[in-house]
Amino acid sequence: MTATIRNPSVVIIGAGMTGILMTIKLRNAGITDIVVLEKKESVGGTWRENTYPGAACDVPSHMYTYSFEPNPNWSHFFARGPEIRKYFEHVANKYHVKRDIRFNEAVTDAHYDEGKWTVKSSKGNTYHADFVVCATGILHHPKFPDIQGIENFKGKMFHTAQWDHSVNIDKNTKVGVIGTGSTAAQAIPELINTGADVSIFQRTPQWLMNLPDFRFSDAMKSLMTTFPIISKIHRNTGKFFLEHVFTKAVTGHFFQKHFLQFMCKANLRLSIKDKILREKLRPDYQVGCKRVIINSTFYKGIQKENAHLITDAIECITETGIQTKDGKHHDLDVLVLSTGFNPFNFMRPMNLTGRNNLHIDKAWDKKIKAYRSMMLPDYPNFFLMLGPNTPIGNFSVIAMSEVQGDYVVKMIDKWRNNEFDEFEAKPEAIDEFNAYVKKGLKGTSWVGGCQSWYLDPDGDPILWPYTWGRWVKEMQEPQMQHINTQSFEHTHSKHAV
Repeated sequence: MTATIRNPSVVIIGAGMTGILMTIKLRNAGITDIVVLEKKESVGGTWRENTYPGAACDVPSHMYTYSFEPNPNWSHFFARGPEIRKYFEHVANKYHVKRDIRFNEAVTDAHYDEGKWTVKSSKGNTYHADFVVCATGILHHPKFPDIQGIENFKGKMFHTAQWDHSVNIDKNTKVGVIGTGSTAAQAIPELINTGADVSIFQRTPQWLMNLPDFRFSDAMKSLMTTFPIISKIHRNTGKFFLEHVFTKAVTGHFFQKHFLQFMCKANLRLSIKDKILREKLRPDYQVGCKRVIINSTFYKGIQKENAHLITDAIECITETGIQTKDGKHHDLDVLVLSTGFNPFNFMRPMNLTGRNNLHIDKAWDKKIKAYRSMMLPDYPNFFLMLGPNTPIGNFSVIAMSEVQGDYVVKMIDKWRNNEFDEFEAKPEAIDEFNAYVKKGLKGTSWVGGCQSWYLDPDGDPILWPYTWGRWVKEMQEPQMQHINTQSFEHTHSKHAV
């Protein structure tokens, strides 16, 4: 007698880039019982949330697309935020992803028991699923600074990820920006261009690399529409540069490392004319220790007369501005917090409990870790997309999610073919994987003596320290010797198709 192929029920948490992708991949594999729970009113994830002026991707636009859905209509070499969101809306509509999405429905509770996940939502709904795919993203919980008096500020104050577009900023406005990371480097020049008086409060300078951000002409867009091979060439060129130059540079390859250092240091030397300002903007740590910022506007903006770089530490925030430790008070009408995100929240704050009521906070109380960034002991049939140790240099997260998505489908296919009913990573496999990662981190730029969002509470970078090609190869097939499986005889007849 031939065993039937089962059709599992799957709950996907999040309708951002990865949630959209996983819905399409699971459908293509023949899985039809899918529910996507999205906390907001539309798709797009980080590109829905981040609407600050100048928002753009630092990965070449033709590489920042799904491999199966090229876009010949990008306006620039580095795509702008609004058109990236439009792209994801287009994909969701074209592939009819929205029919499976429950919008404005956040997951509050997910619990595993006896071969099933029970997922509860903010609308009071309960869903039962064989699998949970957590596609909540990496940087989506804004981090607010712990500065004395911040609650006293009487002007307008907001985080870059919660940009208040009702606030009018013009030449009569005094704006303060706390932070000089990737987001700030994009937003600050736009604020300066309004004519506003802009004070930038810098704690740590960043290394910037200037890559040409040229505009695609209508003729070029037309050619790419007619001849898709052209956009594919753009995609492969960007992929080659990131894989063989950028990623290898930060993972310790000698030639690429020194090339990246030269490019960043030359960019600072050639772009900033004033020696005093140049030294204020010169980091004292190795290039690549923090994420290298791809930017062609920040250095130009910071040298304008209405821009003021302040490197003195902040003493406190007052009702009317910021007091720095040198005794100066900086009057402000608007305060913008470009202070990043909490990168270790992942699926939290949802109440996630696995076998034997193991809560995620307890599972991760000593160390945030997952096997292959995706699977956890005591959380059977659960996948965390883009989990710890996923970020790979400045590579495209879409490419990362596609590789992980194929891995997820292969594991679920084994379940569908009755090889087992339940699977989870072995604890020793996670320890082995983390030791493997930690060994590779020696000699990389990320241990180059700086504080960054890459570092966990123990000071260990949560990145992949090897090449992109090596990661892809190791993710091609599940290594079942690292995974515990179990079969329940009574479940073999469920959901047969």
